[in-house]
Amino acid sequence: MGRWWSPASAAVDPRSVQLLLVGVALVATSFYAGTLFGSSASPALVLPPLSRPGLPDSSRSKVADAPMFTNRVSLTYRTKPVRVPDHGVDVCPLEYNEYVPCHDVAFISSLKNLDRSRHEDLESICPPREKRLFCLVPPPNDYKIPIRWPTSRDYVWHSNVNHSHLADVKGGQNWVHEKGKLWWFPGGGTHFKHGASEYIERLGNMTTNNTGDLRSAGVVQVLDVGCGVASFSAYLLALDIQTMSFAPKDGHENQIQFAVERGIGAMISVLATKQLPYPGNSFEMVHCSRCRVDWHENDGILLKEVDRLLRPNGYFVYSAPPAYRKDKDFPVIWKKLVNITTAMCWKLIAKHVQTAIWVKPEDESCRQKNADMKLLNICESNDNVLPSWKIPLMNCVRLNKDKSEIQKLHSRPDRLLFYFKSLEMIGVTPARFEKNNEFWKNQVHKYWSLFDVEKTSIRNVMDMNAKYGGFAAALSNDPVWIMNVVPYTMSNTLPVIYDRGLLGSYHDWCEPFSTYPRSYDLLHAFHLISHYESRNEDCLLEDIMLEMDRIIRPQGFIIIRDEKNTLSRIIDLAPKFLWDVSTHMLENEENGTELVLICRKKFWAIV
Repeated sequence: MGRWWSPASAAVDPRSVQLLLVGVALVATSFYAGTLFGSSASPALVLPPLSRPGLPDSSRSKVADAPMFTNRVSLTYRTKPVRVPDHGVDVCPLEYNEYVPCHDVAFISSLKNLDRSRHEDLESICPPREKRLFCLVPPPNDYKIPIRWPTSRDYVWHSNVNHSHLADVKGGQNWVHEKGKLWWFPGGGTHFKHGASEYIERLGNMTTNNTGDLRSAGVVQVLDVGCGVASFSAYLLALDIQTMSFAPKDGHENQIQFAVERGIGAMISVLATKQLPYPGNSFEMVHCSRCRVDWHENDGILLKEVDRLLRPNGYFVYSAPPAYRKDKDFPVIWKKLVNITTAMCWKLIAKHVQTAIWVKPEDESCRQKNADMKLLNICESNDNVLPSWKIPLMNCVRLNKDKSEIQKLHSRPDRLLFYFKSLEMIGVTPARFEKNNEFWKNQVHKYWSLFDVEKTSIRNVMDMNAKYGGFAAALSNDPVWIMNVVPYTMSNTLPVIYDRGLLGSYHDWCEPFSTYPRSYDLLHAFHLISHYESRNEDCLLEDIMLEMDRIIRPQGFIIIRDEKNTLSRIIDLAPKFLWDVSTHMLENEENGTELVLICRKKFWAIV
């Protein structure tokens, strides 16, 4: 059995410089990076010394100088009761370095009763506990600390996403190209291979009749369906437009891995048989650029899910074949699309260069009339109250009958601190909201001082129990993006988060999150774990810690605030997960103090 080694943590602070296409050696001097040794006869764990590509091997520290760990390499599964060995949590073999538990192709392919015609096999399907791995997911060979934003928008380390399939298939469409030790993202896509910027400008012209851009069209939040490597989202940031990007783990399985490695908000998901894990009336635009979704099938049930997610006067952008292509199926498909959108009273406002744009109506009289004529089904009034977590798709549309609940939204910067009716509906007073915002502003300032790192070293952030989004709002001026997660068993605060111009998802932390390993630089768990302790033996502290370890990158930070007994157990378990822990007393929301843990994942690798 192999043993583990931990070298001293070494870091070279990168300097922000413009990456050029002339030689990897010049490029690499800007980056915060690490290089692994070659393999030895038996597995061992080392912390990769941080060095620059191209330097001779003699510049690297030696494995023999590193202290030893007792964790072992072993393919270990979840047991009842959970047992964490004295030698520490076992480490999965290297071939599991991209393990995504609820998108495990081998397990899902063994299931017989899935509706594959509707792509149910691409949804999140978690194996039973006894078939789920309970070992630490290792990084790939030669893993390096991700390149810092904004350089990472255009370049990432080849070794961190060591796949060439997507570049081979989509290279001619300018998705991604190999550049020595780097992947280069020129900003293209299937429908905008000449650049996302030109395409975004074109959409702005189409939505404003050539008088403005997407921001002036009122677009603040976008849902990008089948996002590819998320270049559309990356280039929308210049307009301060936030995008929730998603794509399935399919034949292009590493597209979301590319997106999060670039520092762009994205998650694994698919439009198939269940509602997406986002609240209704949340996006001003839903975008599909050749997203391979059959919108016209099953009586347009997927378009009705888009309708649920769009705000009144929101846009649906369809840039996909067969729109305007002269193939034999186009007339039938287009006619179905027109019939479905007309029944929902969407207005087709623009058609240009294989792109069509519809607007969802604000006035519900047309939809009510079509419902009376049996052209459309109206959902029950309470269908939109519950969190949309694993709810089957519904072949109906929701009417906003109470116009008082539809609040005109401000521009994004003003939204962050504005008191919305959605806050009032969940019992949050203006005074409480203001106090919460001030609390998180102070806490974030303290966090940065405790991290003692440059802000550019943190890009991908997840708030695992986001509540009203105060933590994310307090980070709004920093170069980060935040995935705000609202556990579906808690108060339904995700509509508030979207009203504030932020992004997020419902989730159940008894299950793994739909993302690749090493997706996040910072996890924030605010009184989360104790919420699950009373659930059952299938949802334990050890399970949540294992998932945290899977999705945090090496040298990433985990902030945990919780009950004292929970924190005490985490302190005891952390060394077995190869986490360093520091304890701090910070003020709580009631003007008292509470213990806060700041954990940091060690940078180790199997060699």
